[in-house]
Amino acid sequence: MNHVIESPRADDAASMGPLQLRVWLQTYPCADAEIDEIWIREQRGFSATTEGIAPWREFIQAVGRQLDLLFCRVVRSGRDIVGFLCGRQDEVVTLGPMHLLDEAQGRGTGGRLMDEFLTWAGNAPIRLWGTDYNERAIRFYQRYGFKATGERELWRGKLPNIRMIRDATSSGNLS
Repeated sequence: MNHVIESPRADDAASMGPLQLRVWLQTYPCADAEIDEIWIREQRGFSATTEGIAPWREFIQAVGRQLDLLFCRVVRSGRDIVGFLCGRQDEVVTLGPMHLLDEAQGRGTGGRLMDEFLTWAGNAPIRLWGTDYNERAIRFYQRYGFKATGERELWRGKLPNIRMIRDATSSGNLS
């Protein structure tokens, strides 16, 4: 299936929250971390509700007004959104969230998304949080010049995340 990357439309907000939950359910269950479907639904289920979709609608509208400070692209497979990457610019650029459903991975789509994001970010340092047991994502970010800083956090007391940063001079295997 062909994946098209484009800027989101306001009505895409209705898909982004539920997609975020689907990706979490595919990606983050981990018996060692005691993270299961129940915990994920308790923590992220809100994103699929009307109240959880509203912030996506606001963010998409803000992106349209602040293209230099906010970034968002969606990945479409036909009419369905199968992924997205968002970011923002403050003192440094923050990447996240970046989500792709399993069926959209391994086809170069993530690399195309990252290329667009890196073009938008320019030479600014970029930071992100990655889940330490999501080895596929960590390797992906490393290919693009991101390195672990040693900083760690337990999101909501359970999900083990590591800080990664790409300094202004880094370059990875772009695509």
